[in-house]
Parts: sequence; C-alpha cells; structure tokens
Amino acid sequence: MIITENCELRPFNSFGISGTAKYFVEVFSAQEIRDLLKSDSFSKIERLVIGGGSNMLLKTDYKGCIIANRITGIEIIEENDNHVYIKAGAGIVWHDLVMHCISNNYAGIENLSLIPGSVGASPIQNIGAYGVELKDVFHELEAMELETMELKKFSNTDCKFGYRDSVFKWHLKNKFIICSVTLRLNKNPIYNTSYGAIEDELTNMGIKEKSIAAISKAVCNIRTSKLPNPAEIGNAGSFFKNPVIGREQYSALKNTFADMVSYPAGENVKLAAGWLIEQCGWKGYTENNFGVHKNQALVLVNYGGASGDDIYNLSEKIIKSVNEKFGVLLEREVNVI
Repeated sequence: MIITENCELRPFNSFGISGTAKYFVEVFSAQEIRDLLKSDSFSKIERLVIGGGSNMLLKTDYKGCIIANRITGIEIIEENDNHVYIKAGAGIVWHDLVMHCISNNYAGIENLSLIPGSVGASPIQNIGAYGVELKDVFHELEAMELETMELKKFSNTDCKFGYRDSVFKWHLKNKFIICSVTLRLNKNPIYNTSYGAIEDELTNMGIKEKSIAAISKAVCNIRTSKLPNPAEIGNAGSFFKNPVIGREQYSALKNTFADMVSYPAGENVKLAAGWLIEQCGWKGYTENNFGVHKNQALVLVNYGGASGDDIYNLSEKIIKSVNEKFGVLLEREVNVI
C-alpha cells in the first residue's frame, strides 16, 4: 500500500486536469483494501475508487481519499473444448488483458482493443466498441463491499448491464471495490467485423484470412486515426453516450435529416452522438486551451492547462445545442467528480 497526502492528480487522470486529493492510496490486494478501510484515519472519510483515471472529469479538489486499484494477476480458472474462463485483477490495464488473450488465441474481446482504463472499470461502464460489449463475454466479478469488507461475487445478471451502464453506476455506486473480473472467452473465434469500418480497414491492411489479431490491429488503426492519444492531448475518449430513441421519434428526425447516422437497438434506434454534435458545428471547435477534437466530435480535449469547469461548461453548451436542433438530450459518458 502506498499513501500520498495532498496528492497532485494531473498524472492520474487522462484529461490532465490539475487538482489535489487529501489522500491518494494505491492498493495491491484485497487484504490491503481491508486494512485501509479498517484504519482509523480512513474508515470514515469520503472515498473514491479509480482505475486508470480515463473516464473521469475533475471539477474540484477531492477532500477525501482516492483509492487507486492496482490489483494484478491473470489466471485460467476453468476451460473446456469451446471456452476458457480468464480471471484478471482489477488493476490491470484493459488493453494489456486484450493483448494477453489475443496472444493465447482467446477470442471475444479483440473488438475492444485500445479502450483506455482498467479491467476493474470495464464492468462498471459495460465498455463497448465496434459491435461488442463487455456483457457479451462477462462471466462474473468479485468485489469488496465497503461497509462489511466482505468479498462478494456478481454474475452477469447481477450486474444489470445496460448501454454503458451497470448496477455499479446507480444504487451500488461507491459501495463496492471491484477486485477481479472473470471473462468467458472462445477457443473457436466468432468474428464480428460488420460494425463501423473494420471490414474496410482489414482490406486496406491486405488481410485475406481473418484472425483475432488482425481484427485487433484493425480496431487499433481505426481508433488511433480518430482519437487523440491522452499522453499527448488530454481527453477521456468518448465524452458522450450515443443516444437511444424510439422509432417514432427517429422516423420524424429521418424525414428532416435524411443522412442521419443510426444503428438498430432492439425496438429502438441508436443515434451517433458524434454526428449530431458535428451537425451543430462543434467538430474542431477551440476555445483558449480546450475544445472538441478535429477528427472526432465525441471527444472533448484539454490542450494544456484547462480546468474541469472549462470542459464541463463546454459539454453543457454542446448538450444544449444538440437538444435545440434535434430534440435529443445527450448524456455524458464520463464521471464528473
């Protein structure tokens, strides 16, 4: 366990927003979490758990204790002729887990390559990209209840996954620390290349026979061409969720905006938030040292020295303009702290 007082938070959030936490504690095991929660100094103080800090926007200094999950370890807990169950520590970088699985030819998360953040954050957000969501391969997780300090298991059903959503974002928010995640992956790959530009990129790469490694590389190529590297430009990836609307509202909008980008979503329709934002003139917008990325309107960026309020206020303006033009209310994907 590593404890830092009055910790500068800029290195620990991908937006590169400056701020301080009264305490910043890195924990490397479930037992260290228990020891922390039992200690007199931290048992009653406000707490916030983070992984890679890639899905958060800091608006103020944090007066309590930020707990950074650094639990590692990858192991096979079960396998059969068709599937392998991989248990991974919550502190592992998500893309590192993807690369580990690809190197062992375990299929199912190759479309989720290069998504920033930690393994522990993946079920909270139900991360997804290019036609795949975490819930599609999720088996179970272990999490420590902060009040009782007991480890509890959550199944796929228990997590109540939704679009970029789970039970941990609502009535179990800040009540558990995820310690490990177990995925059910395929030994016999089922390729998912119909979403986005994956097929075109595979063609550009000269790939004639599909593989999970090739699909992962294609996804990485697409993401790096559209999304800025947080190490170079502060950002949290997609700032807004793609809104889901009813078919009646969609039909009315389609009559007015014939080229509107959309995808089926069960009985509803999912709109491309980036397209909506771009139509309102925000793509490439710059104000002082922050703005909207020139290649992807979904991404708000900090060019250096912007505050959390700067980014938040810009997001408010974008939400308002999209609602006024389309009658669609965007929802932030990032957690505002």
